[in-house]
Amino acid sequence: MTPEYVVDIGRKAIETVLLLSAPMLLSALVIGLIISIFQAATQINEQTMTFVPKIVGVLVSLLLFGPWIIQIMLTFTRGIFEGIALIGH
Repeated sequence: MTPEYVVDIGRKAIETVLLLSAPMLLSALVIGLIISIFQAATQINEQTMTFVPKIVGVLVSLLLFGPWIIQIMLTFTRGIFEGIALIGH
């Protein structure tokens, strides 16, 4: 196992984590922005008002993107196991 191989696995892992977390993070960002605009327009400064919609948005995006997330994770994990099998030969 070369250092380049280990760095490549680490790079792919970070890319996969960023790719899989993007839908949830983007939904929380958009919902937070919409609520912030609403709060600025109505001058309501309630800090707890943003938590529930963000949590619901993240859960909805997790439900919508769940099958895709699982598929990407399975592909990445298979690649890791196939790489481990090739190291021994």
